[in-house]
Amino acid sequence: MASRKYFGTDGVRGEVGVAPITPDFIMRLGHATGRVLKRHWKSNAHPAVLIGKDTRVSGYMLEAALEAGLASAGVDVMLTGPLPTPAVAYLTRALRQAAGLVISASHNPFQDNGIKFFNSDGDKLSDDAELEIEAEFDAGIRCVPSSEIGKAKRLNDAQGRYVEFCKRAFPTELTLRGLKIVVDCAHGAAYQVTPAVFHELGADIVTIGAAPDGVNINKGVGALYPEYITEKVINHGADLGISVDGDADRLLVVDAKGKAYDGDQLVYIIAAHRAAQRQLHGGVVGTQMTNYGLERAFTDRGIPFARAKVGDRYILEILREKKWLIGGENSGHILCLDRHTTGDATIAALEVLCALVQKNQSLADASADVVLLPQHLINVRIDRASAWADKAQVKSTMADWEKKLAGKGRILLRPSGTEPVVRVMVEAEDEALARSGAEAIAAAVAA
Repeated sequence: MASRKYFGTDGVRGEVGVAPITPDFIMRLGHATGRVLKRHWKSNAHPAVLIGKDTRVSGYMLEAALEAGLASAGVDVMLTGPLPTPAVAYLTRALRQAAGLVISASHNPFQDNGIKFFNSDGDKLSDDAELEIEAEFDAGIRCVPSSEIGKAKRLNDAQGRYVEFCKRAFPTELTLRGLKIVVDCAHGAAYQVTPAVFHELGADIVTIGAAPDGVNINKGVGALYPEYITEKVINHGADLGISVDGDADRLLVVDAKGKAYDGDQLVYIIAAHRAAQRQLHGGVVGTQMTNYGLERAFTDRGIPFARAKVGDRYILEILREKKWLIGGENSGHILCLDRHTTGDATIAALEVLCALVQKNQSLADASADVVLLPQHLINVRIDRASAWADKAQVKSTMADWEKKLAGKGRILLRPSGTEPVVRVMVEAEDEALARSGAEAIAAAVAA
């Protein structure tokens, strides 16, 4: 298969004002996407595309460029304003749109932005679809006649629709009454919807990270900064803290003592509860980054486990192939395919809460069987054109550490699909050994 020039592991992403995240590129990308959609559209009416975004100031500019590109190809546009990425996936399917586009750089700082893509079923685009858009992109803009230009309108009830969708994932016989929950929205796309979901299910809510100003998204708040919500949970005497990232597809949960639980532990809580209820329907899919302690815990319970490449799209591929329902990454992307087509932090949090409420358990008790091995991760910045994997020093250092870790740990090196970095991860039963290995290999990559 041909390699993609513009698409990464989750759409197109980068620093705003630097190719490819420039207005002219995004307009051409919108036009190319529109051309491809019209090619496959079976109705005489214009295909329609839903566009959502997070709270970055650059979203205004990119939204206008994307809208212009799509309209010039003869595609109608429906704008939602700030809305979580999984909400766009849901509404794309519910409203029978030809595609859903999200203007977001997820957990990245506000200087970055990008475009995420969903097909009409609310799934991430296939590699073939992305390659078709790239081929159309290179053909340039060929505006349709004025009589065929697409129109745009705003979907005013998008947030309310999504709140009701999320609430349906929580059993009607259960309530969150009696629970005090701190919800950290990362000053991002979830700030108007995720707190409402838990409040309407009965919880006493303390909302933080819900004052976006265009530049504070993910800035010291959200799922990447557990210390922020930990402090708030303890100060407010809350039972739990729920933290999402800028586009609300990644989840972190904190207990009353301030202990944070990552995606591996949360996936275990969800899967173990479903297995006990005989509702798991198969096994669980993790990634190359999934802690071996989670795999071992599933093995002990007789739950099948498979690893995918890093990225929720690859988890989804294996889940679909095996006809399983539950998968996730330690970063907090969690999929529950009987609830949604894509990773959704709010729905994943409701799945965790369902397990805790039904069993009257704490997070610590529900995840006690998972003994995580120490992992040390270092991000090494590189030139995207760097042949770092071919360096003799990298190969020899890797070989040395694979011998040292034989039977006691594992090594993972992978380039990020969204940033110009190589992720060096070493996992070992001894924390000092994991740190030393990661530092040595990272130094070799950076040399």
